[in-house]
Amino acid sequence: MSDQIRASDEERHRVVDALQRHTEAGRLSLDEFTERVDSAYAARTLAELAAVTYDLPAEPVATPAAAPDTGRRDLLVLFAIAGVALVLLLVFMALTR
Repeated sequence: MSDQIRASDEERHRVVDALQRHTEAGRLSLDEFTERVDSAYAARTLAELAAVTYDLPAEPVATPAAAPDTGRRDLLVLFAIAGVALVLLLVFMALTR
């Protein structure tokens, strides 16, 4: 019964992303990728969507806690660079007076 649940756009996009990773890994040819992407976007139910990837290995699930928070680190690096540039500018201005 749960196989007849309608698939969402997000679920279709997730399957297409997985197909792209499998193609990059060499499990699918470009023709197979194209056919399966068309099938994924045409899928109406979760069963139809699951049929697109039935013969591919399951991918490990990434947990949000395990993913590094690179956005915050990048912002801190940017602020550090801006701070150093400001200090150098102030030193330069003081020396040229």
